[in-house]
Amino acid sequence: MNIDFKKMEGLIPAVVQDELSGKVLMLGYMNEEALAKTQESGRVTFFSRSKNRLWTKGETSGNFLEVISMQEDCDGDAILIKAKPLGPVCHTGAATCFAEANTSQTGFIDQLRATIKERKTNPTEGSYTASLFAKGINKLAQKVGEEAVELVIEAKDDNKELFLGEAADLLFHYLVLLEAKGYELDEVVEVLKQRHSK
Repeated sequence: MNIDFKKMEGLIPAVVQDELSGKVLMLGYMNEEALAKTQESGRVTFFSRSKNRLWTKGETSGNFLEVISMQEDCDGDAILIKAKPLGPVCHTGAATCFAEANTSQTGFIDQLRATIKERKTNPTEGSYTASLFAKGINKLAQKVGEEAVELVIEAKDDNKELFLGEAADLLFHYLVLLEAKGYELDEVVEVLKQRHSK
């Protein structure tokens, strides 16, 4: 990373974002030593201005922030850290330091889409996803139809576990079909947004 620590007297702001939900969890400050420790340990470490020392988030509570990725901004004077929180982030017990809920897991869909794209581009032997692509668009479309029917059947009963399992199956196969057709989920979302605005 090419960070300019001179702009703010040796400290730079570090924005921490949940890697799955995209929610901003907190803001802290890092000096060069805090950045080095964060990179080395894989856990977010700040320079505490009030304690005048390095402070690893979670060192007292156990609610660490595990680093997934780090990226400097365009000016090299701030860092965006994508992390996995191991518990509430704020000292108040809230999920974020901005009093926002952080319960959505839909960001996982983007990770799943990336895996599906990878299986299409670089198929591996034994991969169920790769085998779906290999069967061709007709078989894949048929599979989505079968999963939709199975979901409808489970909807008529009152078994939450079976219903959610079929819902997951349908969503997965639908994402594979979108990838096979060369379309992005964002394009579907755009259609929904246009409909919603009418």
